[in-house]
Amino acid sequence: MERNNLNVLRIGIFYDGYYFYKISNYYKYEHEKKARISISGLHDFIRSEVAALTNTDIRQCRIIDAHYFKGRSSAKELGEKVQSERVFEDILMRENIVSHYLPLRFGDNNTVQEKGIDVWLALEAYELAIYKHFDILVLVAGDGDYVPLVRKLHTVGTQVMLICWDFSYHNENGDVVETKTSRQLQEEVFFPVHMCQRIEQNDSDYIKELFVTEKNYDKFPVVYLKTETFPVLEQEELVSTIYSINPNGFGFIKDEERNNVFFHYSRVTNCEFYELKFGMKVKFTVEEDPERSKKDGAPRFRATKVTVID
Repeated sequence: MERNNLNVLRIGIFYDGYYFYKISNYYKYEHEKKARISISGLHDFIRSEVAALTNTDIRQCRIIDAHYFKGRSSAKELGEKVQSERVFEDILMRENIVSHYLPLRFGDNNTVQEKGIDVWLALEAYELAIYKHFDILVLVAGDGDYVPLVRKLHTVGTQVMLICWDFSYHNENGDVVETKTSRQLQEEVFFPVHMCQRIEQNDSDYIKELFVTEKNYDKFPVVYLKTETFPVLEQEELVSTIYSINPNGFGFIKDEERNNVFFHYSRVTNCEFYELKFGMKVKFTVEEDPERSKKDGAPRFRATKVTVID
């Protein structure tokens, strides 16, 4: 099989799922955009970038394969969240993306970790680059562990485009959360695309279509599964109802004794934050929030785990 048959540029896309999940949550809850990334919009953007970099008509730039790799909890651990997972898998299927999952494993301090995802992605990407003759392989990732993959792809004549983000923000505890792309990875690829800069420039129609709008959010819901978990805390579980929800990613649980309990979207365990509604019954564990207590001059509390029981 000859490459570039009929002058078509063959593109393969490989997602590090957890990396993409972090990016999507950043734009939904921390960035002023307050919207998730559209997978179809990202694919159109990628085709436009390939066309511009190779001086090719965008109609000749074809995504012939796309794969998504991520760790996943068992059905028992997911509980009601299985439905959200199926919705997301439907989205992947609609965009012709093949999903690959490995079971999450318990690591130190009872935290759940991904093991082997980067190795599996690298093996599949290299094998498919040879078998399907990708002209350009697009890597949506930021980890330096993918450097050997990039080097091997170069030996078979496949050029690599890197879609990456660098950003930081303050989390619910006031700590700085930072996502940075490996400098070595950026140097190894042919086409590093720094998405934060491109999004801030907002200089093309493809950038404008990169986010899911509220208008079409319900029709094409984009659900991203959480893999973050937290150390198991030996705390008493309380039961109450949702008092308020803020679309920016936080809310309060009704608790007269504690003047209501603050919670962050990342602490919801068995459904997606956007599914929460006023009056929902939840069980939760709490701890004192030192920053808010100091600011208000009185004890303030936050939830460490929130589980819907309605």
